[in-house]
Amino acid sequence: MADTKDRKSVIKRETKETTIEVILDLDGKGEAEVETGLPFLDHMLDLLGRHSMYNLKIKAKGDLEVDAHHTVEDVGICLGQAFRKCLGEKKGIKRFGSSIVPMDESLAMVALDISGRGHLVYEADIPSEMLGSFDTNLIIEFFHAFVNHAAITLHVKLMEGRNTHHKVEAIFKALAKALDMATTIDPRIAEEIPSTKGEL
Repeated sequence: MADTKDRKSVIKRETKETTIEVILDLDGKGEAEVETGLPFLDHMLDLLGRHSMYNLKIKAKGDLEVDAHHTVEDVGICLGQAFRKCLGEKKGIKRFGSSIVPMDESLAMVALDISGRGHLVYEADIPSEMLGSFDTNLIIEFFHAFVNHAAITLHVKLMEGRNTHHKVEAIFKALAKALDMATTIDPRIAEEIPSTKGEL
């Protein structure tokens, strides 16, 4: 079976706009501590950690007095980098994951491939509005940053929904469950990389 003891990473990023630290453990217990200065984003990332069963700590300070764009994008970048670093050569992982998750009247589907290629297909009718201090236009920016730096192919499809909070929450929960599936170690392939090319 693949050795999972080192599926942990720490990523630190400091620019003139943000200072961010991400600590990620793919073989955790769903323990999450998130402080970004954006309570709604904190809530979504907390859900991501808890429902993926990853241990996740994020601390971010950004120029929120300008707007939240830099913080949201840079958190996505750092989380993607942490995820990619945790997986290393990707030996033994199932690679593919998918999930359909309801949140009351909302229903979201996420499918992903830990492919080594960053690609996002995002079909979600999310109204442009503020959820607390969070601009919903930034959701797609977060996902773009995450997939490009995690090097995964991600399809997001919002199938049903009326309440904006519920829509976004269903998407993040579905992402969490799909990531959990894709990063699970499959004992049948032991130390193999799940690709006919021999690398991802």
